[in-house]
Amino acid sequence: MIIANTISQVRDQVRQWRREGLTVGLVPTMGYLHEGHGSLVGKAAEDCDRVVASVFVNPTQFAPGEDLASYPRDFERDCEILEKQGCSMVFHPSVDEMYPDGNGKTDTYIEILNDMPKQLCGRTRPNHFRGVCTVVGKLFNIVLPDKAYFGEKDAQQLAIIRRMVRDLSYGIEIVGCPIVREPDGLAKSSRNIHLKPDERKAAVALYRSLKIAEEMASDGEKSSKAVTDAVRAEIEKEPLAEVEYVSAVDSLSMEPVETVGKGTLIAIAVRIGQTRLIDNCVL
Repeated sequence: MIIANTISQVRDQVRQWRREGLTVGLVPTMGYLHEGHGSLVGKAAEDCDRVVASVFVNPTQFAPGEDLASYPRDFERDCEILEKQGCSMVFHPSVDEMYPDGNGKTDTYIEILNDMPKQLCGRTRPNHFRGVCTVVGKLFNIVLPDKAYFGEKDAQQLAIIRRMVRDLSYGIEIVGCPIVREPDGLAKSSRNIHLKPDERKAAVALYRSLKIAEEMASDGEKSSKAVTDAVRAEIEKEPLAEVEYVSAVDSLSMEPVETVGKGTLIAIAVRIGQTRLIDNCVL
């Protein structure tokens, strides 16, 4: 597996693969990888001749006071996971390589101006998806992949990236991959490491609440308020849980819906102690 630290290294290698007639898949990550990331790389390796994974903690998607400095990092372990899953090249740039003006800032951003970024996580993280779109757009321009792979746990991010790709005519196929969970249902997340033992136990309330939503929908419940109220009530049974949002939205547009049905996304964000967790299910 090639380890590239500069944009020019990546571009030179991808050009060589293209001359050989090979297809290229991209898996953008912020590192501290788990089985969910591994599944993205494995899927990309099945679909494409070569796979590039980025490991870059992107400063433009963090607001002041968020966990940029404490975001977990273990590049050596990341490389072991990536190589095992069939990654061909890992792109591990410095902040200055990606944002040459310094301090992780830029004068040019990619931003979706409709209401998609204002829903769900965007309510409390107003510039988050501007940073996500900007760094992903930069990675698309650097790697020029045929396909790019994103996890369905970050459902809002996935929908926004798909819209960006459509609107800006990138010509890249965006592949969404299923949520990977622990045996007790907790969605895999790099932030799970911050959970203390009692918090880790409490975090299973997220999965339990989503199962209630699925059961209600399968029993014929159509009211989004009834479903989200039941989800919230289940989470609030857990004393360590603080609900940020429970929402029912269209899975493509992220717009709130009054009735639930096929394609409705039930999305939740919950703080367990100091750790912010998100999860979802599509009905």
